[in-house]
Amino acid sequence: MNVIISASELADALRSERPPVLLDVRWQLSTAAASGQPFDGRAAYASGHIPGAVFVDLDRELASAPGPRGRHPLPDLDVFGAAMRRAGVSAGTPVVAYDGGIGWAAARAWWLLRWTGHPDVRVLDGGLPAWDGPLEAEAETEAEAEAEAETEAPAQGDFVPKPAEGAVLDADGAAALARSGVLLDARAGKRYRGEVEPIDPVGGHIPGALSAPTSDNVDADGRFRPAAELRARFGELGVTRDVPVGVYCGSGVSAAHEVLALEVAGIPAALYVGSWSEWTSDPARPVAVGPDPQ
Repeated sequence: MNVIISASELADALRSERPPVLLDVRWQLSTAAASGQPFDGRAAYASGHIPGAVFVDLDRELASAPGPRGRHPLPDLDVFGAAMRRAGVSAGTPVVAYDGGIGWAAARAWWLLRWTGHPDVRVLDGGLPAWDGPLEAEAETEAEAEAEAETEAPAQGDFVPKPAEGAVLDADGAAALARSGVLLDARAGKRYRGEVEPIDPVGGHIPGALSAPTSDNVDADGRFRPAAELRARFGELGVTRDVPVGVYCGSGVSAAHEVLALEVAGIPAALYVGSWSEWTSDPARPVAVGPDPQ
């Protein structure tokens, strides 16, 4: 099954007899917008979203609290499952996730659902900017909110997350894979090389990891490059279906986008969820700098 869906395909699917559940996962890496206020995905959703979509909070529902396991460790499965059921997700219901366009947050939702056993999840290619259909805003008055709740609240889903084995790497697994297979670093090249590190305490990369910025997975419009181009891109890094592959980033969000790009290319990959934010929480772990993987 194709793991991405175009805006026109989504419009057709929403008119079908079996429309997908829509997850709005708008989120930004930056801690503050130009106004000085942190980005508020919930407010962005309220101001306008694809009709029928339900907002999902990446920081609270698709991750646990930051700590030694990283900035976005795996969510508590009870919390994640409850969020998915609230959104109307059932085991037999197709799901489409979208975000503000960069694709990272939607890919995180896609990866979590796939990892926990949902068979039919796709990401809107290009995110909300690719959608040219109508948008709906949340009600502004209490009366409007009550009427909206009666007519538009999704039916409770029945999805129960059941994690798969082998799709998640820990720090030791990532270090081993960098030696025995291919470990891709999805962050910007300058962070990989250690030239700048705006978030974590140490710059650089896991020894043996290869630089593969997520930005190179998409075109200028934020849509995924064709599968053949992605296979060629990853092939230049030694990635094939016969080699075990893992991906990490800063906190396991943009790396999910890289796992999605690999899936588009027909290549399965594991995700190091803790990523660089977990790796650098232990000063005993080695750090490499510069363009050389080692």
